[in-house]
Amino acid sequence: MGEDIDVLYEFIASGDPEFREHCDCEVRDKELHGGFDRVNGDYNEFWAGRDYLNKLENYKAATLMSHAFNDWNVMPEHSVRIYEALKSKGIPCQAFFHQGGHGGPPPMSQMNRWFTRYLYGVENGVENDPKAWIVRESNSRRKPTAYDDYPNPAAAVVKLFPGSDGRKVGSLGVVGTTAEAKQTLIDDVSIMGADLASAAESNHRLLFATDVLKEDIHISGTPRLNIKLASSKPAANLSVWLVSLPWDGKSVRIFDNVITRGWADPQNHKSLTESAPLVPGQFYELSFDLQPDDQVIPAGRQIGLMIFSSDREFTLWPEPGTELAVDLSGTSIELPVVGGMEKFEASVPADNVYR
Repeated sequence: MGEDIDVLYEFIASGDPEFREHCDCEVRDKELHGGFDRVNGDYNEFWAGRDYLNKLENYKAATLMSHAFNDWNVMPEHSVRIYEALKSKGIPCQAFFHQGGHGGPPPMSQMNRWFTRYLYGVENGVENDPKAWIVRESNSRRKPTAYDDYPNPAAAVVKLFPGSDGRKVGSLGVVGTTAEAKQTLIDDVSIMGADLASAAESNHRLLFATDVLKEDIHISGTPRLNIKLASSKPAANLSVWLVSLPWDGKSVRIFDNVITRGWADPQNHKSLTESAPLVPGQFYELSFDLQPDDQVIPAGRQIGLMIFSSDREFTLWPEPGTELAVDLSGTSIELPVVGGMEKFEASVPADNVYR
């Protein structure tokens, strides 16, 4: 975890052994090691040159985009960003998403219909079909549900605020606090995120949850976290999981516990391209997106926001002990809810929105 493109190079290096030494020297040791900046982790020209979003100027092909919302290898935002860019260029496109992990094509009938129109030129009206096809949680991947587009056009931002003691399970509701409310967690990468989310109490994460949902809540789009925090050291990891509670253990479907995830480097609080050491104890404000999602959280569950530091599955593994202080008065999560605030308040009645 926390490794970069040179490790991938070693994993996939193949081809004519005659050129291996040249590639090791010119590609691995010079281009890769000289470009990806493991020291600062900043987004730079090296990474921009490998970002397909920056290569779309001459892109004209009608596109059927396929991805999974729980693909933690190739993150869903990779496809969502491209899909949004293609739509803005007026290029015919459809999106197919399922709830599984890495891999998984659309149904053959959907691919056949798309390529019949755009590869063979048969006028079958596929351009008038719904733009988004999403496999609902209990359905086969061969039976996606059609929507006007992705994100769902009926989704609107619902802003939720954490409250009370996140070392246990605090509150998460539509009314925030104006009073300074600082809570502290201690980094320990040896503890898995699942164990943090399932713990009734922990000093190593802050967890806030809505009341039990009275009705299903459909999240469609990209959640965004706003957070005000301080670190006890010049560098720290920041990890965020949006979870469905109560945590159900291991023998569940891939989407039953984790709704989506996100990570940020507090040293890049001002810019993705320029980082600077943190002043220990000084509070900084960050805003960043979690991974896009489209998931229906069923009635009887709770939506939880878990804030912690090192994510053993995804980040660097520092020595334990770094403390993060989170000011709840400057912290919120923006959820794209189908039906917006009206739907959320129908599911979480006004007397349970928390204050």
